Amino acid sequence: MLRASASARILIVGQAPGARVHASGVPWDDASGERLRRWLDLDRELFYDESQIAIVPMGFCYPGRGKNGDLPPRPECAATWHPRLIPLLTSVRFTLLVGQYAQRHFLGDAAGSTLTETIADWRRYWPRYAVLPHPSPRNQLWLKRHPWFEQDCVPAIRERVHAVLAGAD
Repeated sequence: MLRASASARILIVGQAPGARVHASGVPWDDASGERLRRWLDLDRELFYDESQIAIVPMGFCYPGRGKNGDLPPRPECAATWHPRLIPLLTSVRFTLLVGQYAQRHFLGDAAGSTLTETIADWRRYWPRYAVLPHPSPRNQLWLKRHPWFEQDCVPAIRERVHAVLAGAD
């Protein structure tokens, strides 16, 4: 679930692996990952090149299933490992905070009171952070209700990702 190198210029912080990803051991190896790679305009090879892109989840194991989908990431994972891992990623120039758990952890009180509020105010966190909804197919309704995300935010995020990877940050 973790892929990282001190040379990585992009950091992607997601929630926790779903059941399929937990079984495969490859982060974002599901429909959510396909959509995220499409949003970023990255092929699998570049996306999984840990020398360029670090992937650090909020939770490192599948948290189990609840009434409305997967349970939240286990809080002890980020509390234990992020203070040890994140400082080692000294080349990171741009961090993608995918979902409310990552956003609340990294942005603290600067995050909006809802995911939608945080994402609507995306320029506030720019250019250090990009705030994204989780790309899960379960969020199809959110994306349909907020078309501005894919119209306005995704092109800006895509452009910044490619600029940072090209060393033009």
